[in-house]
Amino acid sequence: MAVNNSVNNINTPKSAVTWRKTNKLVKIMNDSFYDLPCPINLNAWWSFGSMLGLCLVIQLLSGLLLSIHYTAHESMAFDSVVHIMRNVEKGWMLRNMHANGSSMFFICIYAHIGRGLYYGSYLDKTVWFFGVHLFLLTMAEAFLGYTLPWGQMSYWGATVITNMLSVIPAVGDGMLRYVWGGWTVCNATLKRFYTLHFLLPFVMVAFVFLHLFFLHEKGSNNPLGIESNTMCIPFHPFYTVKDLFGYVCFGFFFMYLVCVDPELLGNHLNYWPANSMKTPIHVQPEWYFMFAYAILRSIPHKAGGVYIMFLSIAVLYLIPSLHSGKYRSLCFYPLNQLVFWVLVGSLITLTWIGARPVREPYIILGQCFSFIYFSSLLLNPLSLWVWDKLVEYPKRYASRPVDLKWLKVLTAFKLLMFFRLKNTALKWASKQSRL
Repeated sequence: MAVNNSVNNINTPKSAVTWRKTNKLVKIMNDSFYDLPCPINLNAWWSFGSMLGLCLVIQLLSGLLLSIHYTAHESMAFDSVVHIMRNVEKGWMLRNMHANGSSMFFICIYAHIGRGLYYGSYLDKTVWFFGVHLFLLTMAEAFLGYTLPWGQMSYWGATVITNMLSVIPAVGDGMLRYVWGGWTVCNATLKRFYTLHFLLPFVMVAFVFLHLFFLHEKGSNNPLGIESNTMCIPFHPFYTVKDLFGYVCFGFFFMYLVCVDPELLGNHLNYWPANSMKTPIHVQPEWYFMFAYAILRSIPHKAGGVYIMFLSIAVLYLIPSLHSGKYRSLCFYPLNQLVFWVLVGSLITLTWIGARPVREPYIILGQCFSFIYFSSLLLNPLSLWVWDKLVEYPKRYASRPVDLKWLKVLTAFKLLMFFRLKNTALKWASKQSRL
């Protein structure tokens, strides 16, 4: 895609343009961000991608500074976190930024995925698959980080989640012992999790660059889901301004969590040191894993629950194959917009159910909303196909003037055709066209 040079160079000195275009390193950055051709109709939902980049930078910097003072040992990990909070200069702020930064990360990533589902961005399969890889890496990174404070919920959360490996046939128990480094969650487990937690962000950065590389190769999608090669504007200043506004809104909420209510999205049980002899009444993960946890516990069979839980996340890989519509964006599919919001509502409800005790009526509610979640994903391709059939304009009436009365006739005609009543539909349309 190309942007008119006269658009790029408005009020820009010639020397600056030449330097941006000739310096090899700067040219890469320039073509990727400054002069990047973007569709003219992108809305605020596209700002969540850049917010994810901001989240990643915040997590990398705060995590690096925290690692200076953290001690990965089962007898000292909890005390080292307390030391950071109480004795290190601005340590409380660093720790709150890192802990709440993960929540902000997932808020942005869920909004980013939702935008991709709504506007059909998943049809760029390479970009979508790298995005799903990143999502899974982020979930793994968040789980590993949750265990490091070695509080009561950290310890038992690690025990419950790692035990899921035991459902893998033949090799599950061996893998579990290898991950633990012993016969239970212990000091070796903590050291391994800390090492992986430190290394995984660099893998994530590599995947981010690949994600952006393939995205910029084809260009961004847009709310209408149509080709926009002839309607592009440079990223700067039009979308840098929008992204900066998104950063300001992000900063307000983020700093509220850091400075005013740091435990709003946390769990108070993690302020108790890990005790392997005392199991909490209700072991639960962080809020951003609650939907998967609710699906897990809604299945009475252990292995079945684990498989269904992983399927609820891995189904994102199947989304491009399930698209059956003629158009890309759900802007043209009112029926699918309803299905999409049912999906969002089921995820929010499952998140709430996951935070409730494991008793009735939450068990049956979890099963019902798990069914709704998977049903909405399976109904989406069917409803796309149905809507395309309903709105397809018959060629035999292409020359007929369109008015409100004819639209009503056409609707009845399409419904009759949909239910395979072809002869009745043709007679009905012929009779109405003569009126």
